[in-house]
Amino acid sequence: MSSSRRIGNAEIAERLERSADLLEIDGANAFRVRAYRNAAEAVAAHAESFSAMVERGADLTELKGIGKDLAAGITALVRDGALPALEELSARVPLGLLDVVQVQGVGPKRAHTLWQQRDVTGLDDLERVARAGRVADLPGFGEKTQAKILSGIEAVRRRDGRVRLGDAEVLVRPLLALVEGAAGVKRAAVAGSLRRGRETIGDVDLLAAAQDPAPVMAALRAADGVREVLGSGDTKTSVLLTGGLQVDLRVVPEAAYGAALVYFTGSKAHNVALRQRAIERGLKLSEYGLFAGDDEEPIAARDERDVYAALELPWIAPELREDRGEVEAADAGRLPELLTLDDIRGDLHWHTTWSDGADDVETMLEACAARGYEYAAITDHSQALRMTGGLDAAKLARQWEALDIVERERERERGEAAPTLLRGLEVDILKDGRLDLDDDWLERLDIVVASVHSFFDLAQADQTERIVRALGHPSVNVLAHPTGRLLGRRDGIDVDLDAIFAAAAEHGVAIECNASPYRLDASDVHLMRAVRAGCTIVIDSDAHAAAGLDDMRFGVLTARRAWLGVDQVLNAWPLERVRAFLGRSGR
Repeated sequence: MSSSRRIGNAEIAERLERSADLLEIDGANAFRVRAYRNAAEAVAAHAESFSAMVERGADLTELKGIGKDLAAGITALVRDGALPALEELSARVPLGLLDVVQVQGVGPKRAHTLWQQRDVTGLDDLERVARAGRVADLPGFGEKTQAKILSGIEAVRRRDGRVRLGDAEVLVRPLLALVEGAAGVKRAAVAGSLRRGRETIGDVDLLAAAQDPAPVMAALRAADGVREVLGSGDTKTSVLLTGGLQVDLRVVPEAAYGAALVYFTGSKAHNVALRQRAIERGLKLSEYGLFAGDDEEPIAARDERDVYAALELPWIAPELREDRGEVEAADAGRLPELLTLDDIRGDLHWHTTWSDGADDVETMLEACAARGYEYAAITDHSQALRMTGGLDAAKLARQWEALDIVERERERERGEAAPTLLRGLEVDILKDGRLDLDDDWLERLDIVVASVHSFFDLAQADQTERIVRALGHPSVNVLAHPTGRLLGRRDGIDVDLDAIFAAAAEHGVAIECNASPYRLDASDVHLMRAVRAGCTIVIDSDAHAAAGLDDMRFGVLTARRAWLGVDQVLNAWPLERVRAFLGRSGR
């Protein structure tokens, strides 16, 4: 290959999505635009690396959503580092228009008009002409649209269009409670990508069942934190929160609630698969119910499970509804028994005041006990991460002396079940792949969590070699947050994850799903690839305070999206089995 860097699926999907946006702005055929969007979704959701598939000569057209032309384009992108269609479009359509279409009140058609008639090529141009009053006089715009566009520019600049899962949950929780308490509401729920547990959220869907929608709509419009009402009608109200997050509330009769919950939970591709299944059975599926022919009364609509059952399927968990084969698996009786938060028996990565944690060992252990954990691993930082007060050999020895005292006190006062304390360390992987602690101490630790916290800009080959070398060390048990990303703030390192997963499987090293909502690393798609490579997964909170242990639920959500159950997750196993894994048997 002439491209020296292996391009990841996420980057391929992003370029396909950008191509779709530019095609739409350019006025291309709608079917061509949809083909690029479908391909982007297919690539992003696929568990295997497209780069690896191209390398081995796989026929990409065998994959759903990838036609002959798109397969050729993806192959060129992998081999040459450029997507021909995107290169051609970029030469013709200003890339700044990709930001313009994110503005409330501006779609691809309006972006095209603004570009052609007002020479708008980016947000700065749009703001300039809008403030000069030169948008309102365009056909199909007007004063209200111009004002909305100015407000929308501010929102786009304040956010990147996506909100982290944890942040969205915090923002929406009081709104859901408000809707649930509104007059006449029988049932209410979060739908959309938030219900599916996606790592970032574009906007939030709320669904309520009520005979009279008016009081429910009024409650949302008057809610604290609502900055602007974008629109409010008989069945739908859309608001913009102070932080820029859009919330859409839909109110339906209770008799249609189940069908509406299926529809508004999505994903779009999952819904298409369900509608196709209905058509094959001579039925029609919509947000109002599942209907036979022209019948006015639905076969099923009140409950989600009834809708799936009428389609001859078991209920499919929301986290799986991404059109990754879940409908076919349900039809064949092969849906996995997904992991639950109750399955988690311990947390194997958290920090204390010995490094950069806010709570001491006793407080963290009490918090683990309160969650019913069977075991818990203290894993403060090693010395290389100086800003954390990381531990060198001397400080680690002092910590162990203190832990001896803690353990003796716990033994004397053990009135209720307390988790077994495992003594570990989060050890930095140095630039050359060595570990930030001498072998004598590494061998004594119950668990070694290896991670990258520096030299993020190494070339892919060097970064990959660095991590693979560390994974080959006989004391390493876990690779923490494999890409090092921080959602919304820092992209992951450029690394060949397939090579990393292969090395981890070979050496018996678990791949971490870091449950911090700022990381969720490895992602659901990466977890699927890791399991396919033969890796064991561990879900850790990486908590730096007792409250942070609750982040475990975000990791479980991510694992469920990756189709994981108890057998694939290390810290869903009993202590004896965990100790056997950490004992590095077979190395």
